[in-house]
Amino acid sequence: MTGATGVIYGIRMLEVLRDTPVETHLIMSHWARRTIIAETDRNPDAVVELADEVYDEHDLAAPPTSGSFLTDGMIIAPCSMKSLAAIANGISENLIHRAADVTLKEGRELLLLARETPLSVIHLENMLRVARAGAMVAPPVPAFYARPRSLEEVVDHTVGRVLDHFGIEADLVRRWGEQQPDRATGLRATP
Repeated sequence: MTGATGVIYGIRMLEVLRDTPVETHLIMSHWARRTIIAETDRNPDAVVELADEVYDEHDLAAPPTSGSFLTDGMIIAPCSMKSLAAIANGISENLIHRAADVTLKEGRELLLLARETPLSVIHLENMLRVARAGAMVAPPVPAFYARPRSLEEVVDHTVGRVLDHFGIEADLVRRWGEQQPDRATGLRATP
């Protein structure tokens, strides 16, 4: 987790993965801790407790720095533009960046919930650069066809779609074409 807005995506990802056989390894930046305090009612230490293993962002000798540390992949949720730039340019300034670099060099899945708007040309070029290197860039954009009724449903849909990419079924997503549950219509588009 990096310090971009949208830390709720990383928190919810950890909550959902606790109910699966997936072993989670968390690297939380200093700014992610600060953002958790600013954006949620959560305590960063309680969020850390959701993970199976936790590493200090400055520990460049931690297991995720090596390709021999076997993983199915890595999700950075949220991914700041600073971290995106570091990963795009091979700058391993901290453990998050180094682990992402290792994930790419080993040909493993790397998914970045890149969080910023509007996007500058530099942001877009960095996204293209990591995509060409094998990463998937997935800005957390709401899927309104799912007719979300709450912020929690918006977050769950994105988390579910990310987990889909890793083959993890979490039953959080209303798929395109699935029947909508009966409920009030909420916002309506008018011609």
